[in-house]
Amino acid sequence: MIMINSNFYGGIHPEDSKTSTNTKKILNLRPPKKAIIPLLQHTGTLCEPLVNIGDIVKVGQKIGDAQAFISAPVHATISGKVADICPMLHPLGTKVISIIVESDGADTWAIEETKREWKTIEPEQIKHIIREAGVVGLGGAAFPTHVKLSPPENKKIDTYILNGAECEPFLTADHRLMLEYAKQVVAGLKILMKATNVKKGIIGIERNKPDAFRKIADEINKEPDVNINVISLKVKYPQGAEKQLIKALLKREVPSGGLPMDVGAIVSNVGTSFAVYESVVERKPLVERIVTVTGEGIRNPQNLRVRIGTPFSNLIEACEGVKEEIGKIIMGGPMMGIVQRTADVPVIKGTSGILVQTKDNVCDEPEECCIRCGNCAKVCPMKILPNVITNLVKNDRFEHAKEYGLLDCMECGACTYVCPARIPIVQYIKYGKTKMSLRGA
Repeated sequence: MIMINSNFYGGIHPEDSKTSTNTKKILNLRPPKKAIIPLLQHTGTLCEPLVNIGDIVKVGQKIGDAQAFISAPVHATISGKVADICPMLHPLGTKVISIIVESDGADTWAIEETKREWKTIEPEQIKHIIREAGVVGLGGAAFPTHVKLSPPENKKIDTYILNGAECEPFLTADHRLMLEYAKQVVAGLKILMKATNVKKGIIGIERNKPDAFRKIADEINKEPDVNINVISLKVKYPQGAEKQLIKALLKREVPSGGLPMDVGAIVSNVGTSFAVYESVVERKPLVERIVTVTGEGIRNPQNLRVRIGTPFSNLIEACEGVKEEIGKIIMGGPMMGIVQRTADVPVIKGTSGILVQTKDNVCDEPEECCIRCGNCAKVCPMKILPNVITNLVKNDRFEHAKEYGLLDCMECGACTYVCPARIPIVQYIKYGKTKMSLRGA
């Protein structure tokens, strides 16, 4: 059951900054008085609204959907009246058509209370349930889970991996989930394995979470005839990136431009596994998630279970507000998170954390010229040359940047972290990718 993994190329060791929340139990945040529910909370096609202004909705009622395969429906997260359907600011920085629900205070649910026995459900039906529940990857990418469970017939999957690494500094939502809901996480993996007809499962957990490792291992041992192992991972960022996780756990390398299924694996976050359990067994759509609210600017950091659509400001207030003037609000962690213009944006399915930094913790020094030290190349887990790509992007040579691996970059931020010239390398790479996408590359 207990194994030690091999390694992957590159990576860094930033201070994990998890001690302010890793021992704090998950608290349930009161449903908001108003929920802002974007119709795009996933990779794929925007949903169309299934309700009209003035309609009365219940918690768990489907209120948005799309016919496209790569999409995921959205559901009402509070009960009440649809007050408006209009563009609202989204945490990803754009405006997205959103359904605004005003609470009636009753929190009435639309789902059945009886549980389902997942072992009697056929794989295709499991996928359908997961799709209808709007389950997406909760590690950040928000890729629709039912799509991930449906690889082409020529892609033979032999291993299903659950990512419990949570290598991003400050975040502890997955850690607490594994501690408090180990049974559901492991059961979710078994459901995912049945849906994909995979006989081998692995749960990877970094060594800095020994308590979660023991909890998961104890749960697996209750059913020893199932081929699931929990593996201890070295503490190194970005250990939780799926290509690096596959390399560390299976010693298989996903090819450039490839996907995990190209090497016989599927990877999901432990939070996704929990959501799968809730959707299949509890009949509960994805209407809430666990969010770590933390950072030097938060008075009382916490792990909160919150309804999707709750404004960030509600979560910050629930943590006793901010200590001093805010420097930055980031959705996610400091390495791959997205800076927010306001705390009035809503929690979405991909919101794993809210990091509030004070002005003293924000670096505002200007970038300098690259000194060609090579640090960025040494730590790049994708084995590309970030400094060369950055220089090409600065000079609008996007096709050449692509040849050097522009599109292979996973935007982990390790290069920016080690750059002595303070060059925002990832920002340049994101800009280059945007330009390439506009050109149809």
